[in-house]
Amino acid sequence: MKKVRQTGTKAEMALRKALHRLGLRYRVNFQVLKKPRRIADVAFTKHKIAVFVDGCFWHGCPEHASWPKNNAEFWLQKIEANRARDADTDAKLREIGWTVIRIWEHECPEMAADAINGVIDVKRSEAKVSLGQNDNSEDNTDGTHESSGR
Repeated sequence: MKKVRQTGTKAEMALRKALHRLGLRYRVNFQVLKKPRRIADVAFTKHKIAVFVDGCFWHGCPEHASWPKNNAEFWLQKIEANRARDADTDAKLREIGWTVIRIWEHECPEMAADAINGVIDVKRSEAKVSLGQNDNSEDNTDGTHESSGR
């Protein structure tokens, strides 16, 4: 298990290249939570988007997971613990306002990058709308403005 990569996997690198081709800039291996310590594979800190690239074996992909026959109980507990940690991470990040995106290693990196880009576009438009609403917050519904007395 020492030889298993935790960062810079083929799937992760392919996704990062696809994101870069779209002109997106991001943080790599960004610590999104301190306690418990959680690291996002890719993070868009301005928009609070954390992307995790999950391995089919290690995270129990419903399509591609293979369950070893040797030491089956150990592997079942290991993979279930990974899934529980993933769910806990997602919940904790959502509590503090992050959007969590999980990508399976078997997914097409270009399609995943396009989906992530779509989420970023939504976040950008939400930010523009909220800025526009703040500009009109002093307007009354009847079109008049209150005088500041100056």
